[in-house]
Amino acid sequence: MEQSASINKKTYIDFKDVEVNSDIVLSLEEAGKTVDAIKRAEKVSRILVTIFTYIFIIALALVVVFPFYWMIITALKQNDEIRAAQQTFFPTIVMWSNFTHVFQVFDFFKYMRNTIVVAIFSTLGTLITTILAAFAFARLRFQGRDAVFAIFLMTMMIPGEMMVITNFITVASFGWVGEKQTLTDAYLAMIVPFITSVFYIYLLRQNFKQIPNELYLAAKVDGKSDWSFLWKVMVPLASPTLISITILKFMGTWNSYVWPNLVTNNSDYRLISNGLRGSAFVDIDAGITFYGYQTAATVLVTVPLFLLFIFFRKYIMKGVGRAGIKG
Repeated sequence: MEQSASINKKTYIDFKDVEVNSDIVLSLEEAGKTVDAIKRAEKVSRILVTIFTYIFIIALALVVVFPFYWMIITALKQNDEIRAAQQTFFPTIVMWSNFTHVFQVFDFFKYMRNTIVVAIFSTLGTLITTILAAFAFARLRFQGRDAVFAIFLMTMMIPGEMMVITNFITVASFGWVGEKQTLTDAYLAMIVPFITSVFYIYLLRQNFKQIPNELYLAAKVDGKSDWSFLWKVMVPLASPTLISITILKFMGTWNSYVWPNLVTNNSDYRLISNGLRGSAFVDIDAGITFYGYQTAATVLVTVPLFLLFIFFRKYIMKGVGRAGIKG
């Protein structure tokens, strides 16, 4: 009897254990289903977010690309089709001859020569002044350094249009503007006022300040001068930022319109952007502007800048990104 009772008791205990284990299994199954449902919901939400993100990016891309597309198709249209009340999104007759006609009515190479000369020398001057000023504000210690730099930064809040009059008075006092203006005078008037940029000085200074001070101290121990340290150490390390400054400055000079138009009396001295707005594409007697030719010339001017940005965009991003916020 005792043995039977013990067996029944053991069986009863085992039966209770089975019941408890079954509850645990059911709880784990329910928890697993809940986790799977949560994972499916998160996956669906990620997919939806990705879809809407791409839709938003594509929409913005279309907004940005559409003006370029419209410029290209306009350059390939007949003038009557351009002036028609109902516009088309593709030319009915593709006029490749518009591009060849540009060189017949428009002195393209003359304006390109002026633009390239001004852009190159303006960019070189900006690089020199930017490197020297940024090094002085980043490494050299002199009384009033921070105060002078703060004044520099405050000038960034002044619109550039407010400096046009003072710049014009300055170049006029040098004799670079007037009826006796030469091509050299025109170049100087377009280059000299813009060989400095506070923004580029600030950008390069921030990059210079990221260079460890131990390098500067080690160079001084080795007997290097500040001039040698600048050109052999700091400039190579800051090359991405300098490349960005070079590209941005070159593009800015290439697209300048107001100042070259103001300081040049002879149309032969002006830049390509001024030439595009000239009378080469206008029939004065008939009062008609040949927009197809004008837009074709604009495409020819835009393509070099577009290619420049495409091939050097990583340097622009890298250079601006390395500037940081230190200092």
